[in-house]
Amino acid sequence: MILIWIALAVAIGVPIALAATSEQLAWRGPLYILAGFAGIVALGLVLVQPLLIGGYLAPLSAYRGRRAHHWIGGALVLAVAIHVAGLWITSPPDMIDALTYTSPTPFSPFGVTAMWAIFIVALLASLRRRFELRPRTWRFIHMPLALVIVAGSVVHCLLIEGTMETISKAALCVLVVAATAKVMIDLQVWRKRRTLRGDSP
Repeated sequence: MILIWIALAVAIGVPIALAATSEQLAWRGPLYILAGFAGIVALGLVLVQPLLIGGYLAPLSAYRGRRAHHWIGGALVLAVAIHVAGLWITSPPDMIDALTYTSPTPFSPFGVTAMWAIFIVALLASLRRRFELRPRTWRFIHMPLALVIVAGSVVHCLLIEGTMETISKAALCVLVVAATAKVMIDLQVWRKRRTLRGDSP
């Protein structure tokens, strides 16, 4: 039980700690550094989300895991907003190019696409009760967007040559993909078993 929490702390904490020792920080201003670390934290939260919804973080119950998933989603939106706002303030032309998909940097479109997917999920989650979205409908909408978030975030991170240390960055990205794949496979199997038993979806 405690091992997965330790592994999670290491997976997120080590990349942050190693990034804090990067020599590149000496050439960056405080706001730019804050924006950069907000991006690292956001990627760590992307790892936490599937672990919560899959019920892998014992002793959290399924209900508490879903509630935590909701609040971590809000924290993810905040981290991304800080990341984007900080970069916008420090370099508006670069951010305009990124947001309009005209940036020459290869990592920009992936990050921007993941950002929009995160914002869309957050907006739909806040309106879910108002529109009375059924669980099946919500999964149909949420799952593809979650894949966009994961794929976009991972590629965005891997293509950036910044303050993050290479090996720990790659390990975190692999864990994000693996956790997402596992929870989607497990949930699909669980739904198939319910269908075979004749339970209502």
